[in-house]
Amino acid sequence: MSEIPLGFIPEPMTIPFERILPSRKAPEGLMNSRKFKQILSSIDAVGMIEPLTIHKADKVSGLHLLLDGHIRLLALKELGFADAPCLIATDDESYTYNNRINRLSTIQEHLMIRRMVNQGVTPERLANALTVDVSHIVRKMNLLDGICAEAATLLKDKHFSAHLGSVIRKMKPTRQVECIELMVATNNITVAYCQALLAATPSNMLVGEAKPKKIRGVTAEQMAKMEREMANVEVQFKLVEQSYGQDVLNLVLAKGYLVKLLDNKAVTRFLKQNQPDVLGEFENIVQTVSLEK
Repeated sequence: MSEIPLGFIPEPMTIPFERILPSRKAPEGLMNSRKFKQILSSIDAVGMIEPLTIHKADKVSGLHLLLDGHIRLLALKELGFADAPCLIATDDESYTYNNRINRLSTIQEHLMIRRMVNQGVTPERLANALTVDVSHIVRKMNLLDGICAEAATLLKDKHFSAHLGSVIRKMKPTRQVECIELMVATNNITVAYCQALLAATPSNMLVGEAKPKKIRGVTAEQMAKMEREMANVEVQFKLVEQSYGQDVLNLVLAKGYLVKLLDNKAVTRFLKQNQPDVLGEFENIVQTVSLEK
């Protein structure tokens, strides 16, 4: 089996600025923008993290067309650099590589911050480079402390608040996985929802088996009812999740059949005269675009 060729040389190469040709002009007022100043201070404090992406050298001029990293290039020039590490594309497509990948997930940001700290960059220096409070860096640095590996895997490509970790780690591993599965399935990975799940978690599923602080205005009886109802909702949701794929397939097949059936004027006329309620339901199914509508 032949190997798939890479779209760029994996090892960065240092290229002088005079050999890099930008592919677009900088937007008006970029140099005074917050984003530019943040990149400027980040490079000044911790160095270049992400290389520029350039096209292979033109055979006539010897120049490399810049595909990605225009703002970083300007920041490097502003700081007095004369060259930069670059990834060189090996194909002929002039696209921005970062447009073909997702932005960093929260856990990827955590891993990057941990790597920088392990290399000797202090949280204070990182906070100054990114113009954020140092507590924000510390929170992201300690994001996965007390969170089991399976729960972290479920969140690896998700975006969520760093405050979520402090709520999740109050639960035991089994409960962590249950709650994250539910949050991911409902596309509601928020601190508020996680706190509600925490409040509805039985004591034996909490770290130290100590109940969280009582929610103001909620009695012990109401809390117990919330726990029972939340457990019931979780069970029902998992049952629906198991049958959802088959239900969607059945809907698609039924919709396709009914579209053809209602195209027959004789059938439509018969149903309208004899079974108007059935005709109405058929028309609703035809107009349905998902199980939620």
